[in-house]
Amino acid sequence: MCRARGCYSLSYMSTNEVMARLEAAVSALGDVDVSAWSEDTLKEQLGELSAALVALDSLLSRVADEVRARGLRIEEPVSA
Repeated sequence: MCRARGCYSLSYMSTNEVMARLEAAVSALGDVDVSAWSEDTLKEQLGELSAALVALDSLLSRVADEVRARGLRIEEPVSA
């Protein structure tokens, strides 16, 4: 994946590093509360928000497809 700071690949990171980054991303997304945004703010940010959501959907689908391609299932965690 390429960003402003350059290109890198998570494939060279340890599994623990990758999982920590995924957990941080989930935490960051959990902090997003679009319902608290004003209508004007939402309209101003809609293009960027849409692009981010489409990119997330694509990346999540790719990762899930790679897991399924290895014959494994993605299961929702059972709550305690």
